[in-house]
Amino acid sequence: MTNDDINLERTGGCLCGAVRFKAKLTGMNFGVCHCVMCRKWTGSALLGITVPVGNVEWQGAEHIAKRQTSGWGERAWCRECGSHLWFSVTVEGPYSGNLELPIGLFDDANGLTMTNEIYIDHKPDSYAFAGEGRQVLTRADCVARFALLASE
Repeated sequence: MTNDDINLERTGGCLCGAVRFKAKLTGMNFGVCHCVMCRKWTGSALLGITVPVGNVEWQGAEHIAKRQTSGWGERAWCRECGSHLWFSVTVEGPYSGNLELPIGLFDDANGLTMTNEIYIDHKPDSYAFAGEGRQVLTRADCVARFALLASE
């Protein structure tokens, strides 16, 4: 991976186009979350890439709705079409200050690499992602690494 790849800017937006963004990526890796909240929110699993809040420029912010969906997390969506825009940790700590942007929002999601799946033990048996070489964590693994998850 070159520095050009690491600083790559990507554009994207919601289904109806009311919300658009430009994101400066800090890496090319994304993860998958199979927790109940992400599955209920997305209808499947959240495939998200971590981007610092300050690296995203939004257009159409008046169309963005947000909701605190747990004691430590927030989710946002387009008020017009319902497209999911981000998940973020809202409590202070090593994961605050970032957005998890669904990769499906990007105009071009090519070149990204799935490197981890979390809450793998909550994934329904009706689907599985192909490929190898990614980190796979159960809910217990996640709670052990991120103590704030123990409250959900």
